[in-house]
Amino acid sequence: MANHLLIRLEGPLMAFGGETIDNIGVIRDFPAQSMLTGLIANALGWRREDAGAHDRLQARVVFGARLDRAGSRMREYQTALLGMNDSGWTTGGLPEGREQSPSYRADRAGKKVLTLQRYRDHHTDAAVLVALRLEPANETPTLDAVANALQRPARPLFLGRKPCLPAAPLFAGWIDAPDVLTALRDAVPLAANARPRVMWPAGEGEMPGARQIDLCDERNWTSGVHGGWRPVCEGNLKLEERT
Repeated sequence: MANHLLIRLEGPLMAFGGETIDNIGVIRDFPAQSMLTGLIANALGWRREDAGAHDRLQARVVFGARLDRAGSRMREYQTALLGMNDSGWTTGGLPEGREQSPSYRADRAGKKVLTLQRYRDHHTDAAVLVALRLEPANETPTLDAVANALQRPARPLFLGRKPCLPAAPLFAGWIDAPDVLTALRDAVPLAANARPRVMWPAGEGEMPGARQIDLCDERNWTSGVHGGWRPVCEGNLKLEERT
């Protein structure tokens, strides 16, 4: 048996980002390994420049997710036009300046041309339960330290993108289970007719009718590029399959 931390991801808007296609920021149904790594690192107060620590934490994360409420999807249209010396306040409490946006420039005649346009998808009114552990368990940060950080984060937390604020505390308790799938089955009672979709690492439990896919959701925190593949399983959890 292993101790698993339960994390509740719930809010008016969430964004479980997938591969960006041109100027379209698509989303997946489940959070990525890199997103949970960044969420935990932000709660612990790490800086983005701590690439080695992020990479090591990401390698230790073993998690699965249960889609308790699918909600719906919304596509946001964005434009970027930043003037000289624009500034804003960061979550660290310090102002941050920006230079003029390279997306807004003049042509040869001196006429200003089209600014950057992009689209970003979001989940709306969704709820996801995550069961997570760290391997090896005795390495720093420990799972207890992560749980404490989620309850008293060093900085404000967000669910995928900065506008996506959680609607409820992220810490949802603990559960002892032999694997991730069992933790998702036995955690937080389900309604009698519920058949939520679940995603878990291959080798962390078996379920009839599940399919195995290769997922690219890990980030190289030095370069910022996503790469590599890991096998995961997806399926629909039935009430009678609970242990």
